[in-house]
Formats: sequence, structure tokens, C-alpha cells
Amino acid sequence: MEWMLLPFKRYADFSGRSRRMEYWMWTLLQMIVMMVLYAMIMLGIPWTEIAARAQADQMGVVYNGAEPVPGMTFWAGIIVLVVWVLATFIPSLAVAVRRLHDQDKSGWFYLLSFVPFGGLVLLVFFCLEGTKGPNQYGPDPLADDRATFA
Repeated sequence: MEWMLLPFKRYADFSGRSRRMEYWMWTLLQMIVMMVLYAMIMLGIPWTEIAARAQADQMGVVYNGAEPVPGMTFWAGIIVLVVWVLATFIPSLAVAVRRLHDQDKSGWFYLLSFVPFGGLVLLVFFCLEGTKGPNQYGPDPLADDRATFA
């Protein structure tokens, strides 16, 4: 859990380097929270009313039921999702830049995400091991672990 919360501790720190563990655990936390919030949103959708209306339309019958209106869990999920995305935007960007720094690449490489297939290139970069030893962005975050196992 400590790895998942580390980007919050380094909220807007774009300097230094981040290990793969920090990046991927942060990504896992993001995915878990997003899945829970999306499930909450989906639970708030009035699926039975929507299905009844669609069935009536398909049969050519006038639908006299209540208008399908999203429930409270839908709106609560939307609000929490928006707050979560806004709260984690900067830490997500910072941990991605630090992950690029670990490979001695500029944080500007993150702009590849706006180029077609650039996201795949970034995925490969995020999976690759960082440079061993210090680089221009700071000391090796794995140096302590490597010294312990050497």
C-alpha cells in the first residue's frame, strides 16, 4: 500500500526518479478506484426502465412508464470520479515523468501520448528497467536494493 500512496507524498515533484514498482502500483490503485467508481455509476443507471422503454419502442407501443432517471449512486459516482480524476491528475503526470527520468529520458517524452501509437511506445518505456547508477535526474532508486542483494 505504501507504493500506491507514494505519488501522493510526492504530489507535484517532477524531479528525481521513480521505480517501476512505484509507477505500476500507482497505476493499479488508479484502476481499482476507477473500477469501483464505474461500478457505482453503473448501479445508478435505471436499467429496467430503459429496457422497458426500448421494448415498448420495439413493439410499437406507447411507453407509459416513468421516464428513466439516473439514481443517486449514479450522480454520487460521477462527482467522486470527477474529484478523483482532478486530484490525481498531477501525481499521475509526475510519476510518469519521474519514470521516464529513471531511464534517462526527458519528461517531455510523455507528449508521445498525444501521437498515434505513442501510448504504446510509452507503455514499453514504463516497462523497461531504469538506468543503473546515477543519471542526470538523480541517484538510482534501486541502488539500496542492489547493494543489499549483491
